[in-house]
Amino acid sequence: MQIITDIQQGTPEWLKLRLGIITCSELDCLLVSGKGEAGFGVAAFTYMDQLIGERITEEAAEIPFQTKATTRGHELEGVAKGLYEAREGIGTDSVGIILNHGIGYSPDALVAADGLIEIKTKLPKFQVGVLLAGEVPKEHVAQCQGGLWVSEREWIDFISYWPGLPLFVKRVYRDEAMIRKLVERVKTFYEILDDRMDRVMGAAA
Repeated sequence: MQIITDIQQGTPEWLKLRLGIITCSELDCLLVSGKGEAGFGVAAFTYMDQLIGERITEEAAEIPFQTKATTRGHELEGVAKGLYEAREGIGTDSVGIILNHGIGYSPDALVAADGLIEIKTKLPKFQVGVLLAGEVPKEHVAQCQGGLWVSEREWIDFISYWPGLPLFVKRVYRDEAMIRKLVERVKTFYEILDDRMDRVMGAAA
């Protein structure tokens, strides 16, 4: 396991470390049942082909660009982290990316020896829904469990925030059954990716 702290998220150096590998933010698409090979859906194959393209060209498929919305989102994440630290009475440690098991995870911070945080900023109508449900939204569960798998940590505090609304914090522990499923899906995904990449390179020969 590599924990890289001297590279900032969003930089060209960070993008290079993610090149051609699964990242936890995309794990959810590997769990969606579809009619493709091994039961993968359209989104999984689109992602697979993106990674193949990155491996062959050695260029990131998606270059982050800053809009007012993304800039504000980053600012709000910083605010949320500060509110969380004040509420819990703890400090956090920034990290660029964690690499393990052939995939990458860029948590919003490490907490002590066993924890992580994952911050989402949600528009009021979505934040209200999260607060009422009291659970990590389904679309973020795979990312959180994948983060625990990659980081080999015990828990993650999922944080959802919007100014003026209560801060939502939910501590989630390792779900070993789900992690085993992620291990299986990642292994199968890479096997199919390798085959598709070989066929692509063969077509160019």
